[in-house]
Amino acid sequence: MELTQTAVPALLGDVCTAGEWPERRKELLRLLAEYEYGVTPPAVTAVGAEGKRDPTFCAGKAEIWDVSVSFDTPGGPFAFPAKVALPKKVRPCPVVVFLNFRPDIPDKYLPAEELIDRGFGFARIYYEDVTSDDADLSNGLAGRFGLDRRGPDGMGKIGCWAYAASRCLDYLLTLPEVDPERVAVCGHSRLGKTALWCGAQDPRFSAVFGNNAGAGGDALFRGKQGEHIADLVRVFPFWFCPRFAEYAGREEELPLDQHFLLAASAPRPLAVCGAEEDLWADPAAQYASCVRASEAWRLLGEEGLVCPDGMPASGTALTVGRVGFFHRPGLHALCRTDWNFYLDFWEKQQGRD
Repeated sequence: MELTQTAVPALLGDVCTAGEWPERRKELLRLLAEYEYGVTPPAVTAVGAEGKRDPTFCAGKAEIWDVSVSFDTPGGPFAFPAKVALPKKVRPCPVVVFLNFRPDIPDKYLPAEELIDRGFGFARIYYEDVTSDDADLSNGLAGRFGLDRRGPDGMGKIGCWAYAASRCLDYLLTLPEVDPERVAVCGHSRLGKTALWCGAQDPRFSAVFGNNAGAGGDALFRGKQGEHIADLVRVFPFWFCPRFAEYAGREEELPLDQHFLLAASAPRPLAVCGAEEDLWADPAAQYASCVRASEAWRLLGEEGLVCPDGMPASGTALTVGRVGFFHRPGLHALCRTDWNFYLDFWEKQQGRD
């Protein structure tokens, strides 16, 4: 994917020092909120009510329990369930907050025992326990925040799911069994977009993984193949703020591109996966976004994406810098190969800290 220097909005603007980055990051988040995902309501600290722990999970290698994550909203108290599983052999342990499409454990997207065997815990959120994945803006967390009455920059469903992941983190950080310096957020497809937006806003997450997030996630809109803003807002306008739809067919006029989203997680480790046959997401556009976003890591004295030969061949995993990229063979999915890439990348990054 060839891009000229002027093809995408400048990431750093007038910023030239690391000391100026925090203000620029705030500006990136403001643009992403006002033009794409909607403005996130102020954070409130959630609490967790635990169910009975089952010490026999994964043949006794882990314990698992239900937790109800609750917090106040302008529309009254709200709670959603999550499932937490922690390995017994590593304490305090690293944990992945994982947003999933189904509540099942294990699931085709959540290889629970493989994570446990590698010493990683997880907190699974079933996204429709937070709010439904449809145009109904009156149910669940969307209803509590009054999104059926939202303005042009009102939060969309992606924002709701991201907000819930941060509230789950509130709870995890109260657990002595969890390493507070090693909690990541992860999701696939629309929930990959969600994980990236969550991690961009919440620096308490020590690593951010967006799988096959594509358009509206990790892929640049400018020069992109496959899915575009018009496709997103025709079918899923409720994921985003209403103003986003104004840029359908007008990507060049959007005052941001998706490298802004990735860069907002700097200098923390961030990794994405693009599948070779997932042309709707466009792995070349995902890669190009990682390249552009890496300016932020370099500004902060870190290596971003390290790939001297350009777009990597299919099957190549880039894990040297703080920005990881996996060009995986195959289709749009979250498979065990992807999970191993994220965990390998995260372990390597932890070794540098």
